[in-house]
Amino acid sequence: MGAGLDGVAARQHSDLTTPAATTDRLRVVVLTLLALDGVVCAIAASFFLPLRIGSIPFPVSALIAGLVNAALVWAALHWTSTPRVAALPLWTWLATVAVMTLVRPGDDIVFGGAGVMAYAVLLLLVLGAVPPAVVLWRHANS
Repeated sequence: MGAGLDGVAARQHSDLTTPAATTDRLRVVVLTLLALDGVVCAIAASFFLPLRIGSIPFPVSALIAGLVNAALVWAALHWTSTPRVAALPLWTWLATVAVMTLVRPGDDIVFGGAGVMAYAVLLLLVLGAVPPAVVLWRHANS
């Protein structure tokens, strides 16, 4: 690293390194927050799924959920080296959608409707899970 001083080896200053324990704790905190973001993304996407433009159903939240999930998985890949751990935001997102499908909060139906909205949960699952799965697949094959 440079040849500033002849005869003296370049070295890194000790104040530029971080202890491993601090880095591991920070990694756990960040991955936990990314997992919670997956839960929040699933709740928001589910409740905005029946959005309409006039009388036409426009489930744009499914596409936005896919993009957000891909970004969460991409960020998790920067904090861990294993794709299994990096998929944590995707797993929490899928678990939250499953819980909202099976357990009806306040005895209300979250996913349902007529026409296109009858398949809204399938649209949400496909558009919300495929982009982060592609990010994980590309990372594993690179």
